[in-house]
Amino acid sequence: MNKVWLITGCSTGFGRSLALEVLGKGYKAAVASRNIDDVADIILKYPSTALAVKLDVTSASEIKAAVKETIEKFGQIDVLVNNAGIGYFGAIEESEESEVRKMFEINVFGLAKMTQEVLPHMRQRKAGHILNIASIGGLRAFPGVGFYNATKFAVDGFSESLSKEVGPLGIKVTIIAPSGFRTDWAGRSAKNSETTIQDYADTAGKNKGDIRGYSGNQPGDPIRAAKAMIQVTETENPPLRLLLGEAALKGARMKLDELKKDFDTWEAVTVGADFPKE
Repeated sequence: MNKVWLITGCSTGFGRSLALEVLGKGYKAAVASRNIDDVADIILKYPSTALAVKLDVTSASEIKAAVKETIEKFGQIDVLVNNAGIGYFGAIEESEESEVRKMFEINVFGLAKMTQEVLPHMRQRKAGHILNIASIGGLRAFPGVGFYNATKFAVDGFSESLSKEVGPLGIKVTIIAPSGFRTDWAGRSAKNSETTIQDYADTAGKNKGDIRGYSGNQPGDPIRAAKAMIQVTETENPPLRLLLGEAALKGARMKLDELKKDFDTWEAVTVGADFPKE
């Protein structure tokens, strides 16, 4: 039980549940949050194996300091969990650029910078596992969360490419793709666009209302999700993508069916775009 975890976004949701499960199993963990007071109770419970790390993933200096502090405290980082993220609700046309850019800075560029900062250490040790928290919304898009979907599609593509680059170096990558879980994501953690356009009421508006309406009643259990993430890091051959929740599995399979239908229907046109074979 000598693995050391660095987990971002531990004040609530998946990050908090995962930190508690990891520490409860006897692992060591750097528990990162923008406000370390939010994780003080975790440190109090596990004073010898937990480290509170102040971290805003949009700050390059704080990212560097968090990685350095973790290694100085525990000697290594075996598992990086890029969990910090926010949501945003609004049809594409309704969405404010400033809020969209803020979300990309956290969900995509913050995740990427954290990864870049940890990779030299993992490369040197020829070992490590990176868990990037994406979403079923990184595989299948929905109305009313288009820009959020865009951030998670970016995480998915980034992670897939990363896995091909670092796999030969002994570093593993897993994309975590949950559906609806009982976290704060659909509650106070996600803003609504200030603009509302009536033409989108039956698409973006309805989906926003549905998601907000079942906040706190989602079928997904964050503790069970945390246990699943730990299980992934303990297996010899972890998946590149781990879906979490029955709705995620159903949605992913629907996406596969949609892709197959389009690919098969338009096969002749697709192949016909190449120069003729001699």
